[in-house]
Amino acid sequence: MTIDGPASPDPLTDLLDTLHLEELGTARITVEGADGGESIDLGESGATVFIGRSQKMPHGRVFGGQVLAQCVMAAGRTVADIDDGDGVRTIHSLHGYFMRPGDDTKPIRFAVERMRDGRSFSTRRVHAIQDGLPILSMITSFQEAAGGLDHQETMPQVAGPETLPPLSDLYGAVDHPAARHLLRRPIELRHVEGDVFAEPGPEQLAHQSVWLKAIGDLPDDPLVHAAVLAYASDYTLLEPVIRRHGLAWSDRRLRPASLDHAMWFHRPAQVDDWILYTQESPSASGGRGLGLGRMFGADGALVATVAQEGMVRVKEAVSRP
Repeated sequence: MTIDGPASPDPLTDLLDTLHLEELGTARITVEGADGGESIDLGESGATVFIGRSQKMPHGRVFGGQVLAQCVMAAGRTVADIDDGDGVRTIHSLHGYFMRPGDDTKPIRFAVERMRDGRSFSTRRVHAIQDGLPILSMITSFQEAAGGLDHQETMPQVAGPETLPPLSDLYGAVDHPAARHLLRRPIELRHVEGDVFAEPGPEQLAHQSVWLKAIGDLPDDPLVHAAVLAYASDYTLLEPVIRRHGLAWSDRRLRPASLDHAMWFHRPAQVDDWILYTQESPSASGGRGLGLGRMFGADGALVATVAQEGMVRVKEAVSRP
């Protein structure tokens, strides 16, 4: 006899629930141990605190893209009421450092500092905290709508997503936890040059193109679309590094980890429609690899540029006598 537990939510519903943060209140920021050991209140330096949960991952560590997306949501919540007549301020850049792995069984608190609200821009600093320690620290900036100079790179010509096989065709019959996890992601991925999940690519190239989109409709909220775009940007940006060196994610010698992440949002994005993510790695050295990416909407508009450096170590097998 089997007893059925509660049905798991679909992956996109689960992601949106993860991005729904609860506001806990405000906190003061002080410096301990300064001025003869006294605590110093930094005056206007306070933080609005939110709390959120994590998605379950096969390895038990929080997915970096999830924390990026939650930081975007937390920061965006603190600028939602700023409108000088030109509309709500939308995110235009983020710069974050991953400091520690997160535990997907514990909640994450997000402390948002209101660094500055100027005439056109708002700057926020966000710390994602578990067990009293930051796992990610980010500075992000928001801007009101504005005109100005406008140009962009042309979207490259690659095979369209409708011509490429979905991951369900490639891994649907594979009975393995990693394959099942791939098929339960909230973002659909289709690699133009073929994926490197199970096997290295046929050529050792330092570039690739990936089509991506949410597996269902997203709310009509620019902040949610920006957060989901940040979430998806962390999936594959180090792949040009491992592709260039004939590796695959399944290689047990591989020890990857994101170190930092930067993203510039150029134009509004609809992440429930196809996005072309072109990626390259100009350098790998010292156990680190750099990935650069550009994201184009289905209409050819350049919606974002992304950069990430990651730890990409290969642990060589130890020979035994």
